[in-house]
Amino acid sequence: MSEQETLLTPSEVAALFRVDPKTVTRWAKAGKLTSIRTLGGHRRYKESEVTALLKSIPGSISTN
Repeated sequence: MSEQETLLTPSEVAALFRVDPKTVTRWAKAGKLTSIRTLGGHRRYKESEVTALLKSIPGSISTN
């Protein structure tokens, strides 16, 4: 089996982008981010995808 992908909560993603968690949910609905639903119905986001989106924004601070 492959190594498990780290999943982030909407709040964690929002903190990285300095936006409201509801904005992150809107991005998922608009197709900017792929969300994964937990058994409880909560959204989670792949860390690799979030990092790639963060790096694609001009003038963003790299997280390395």
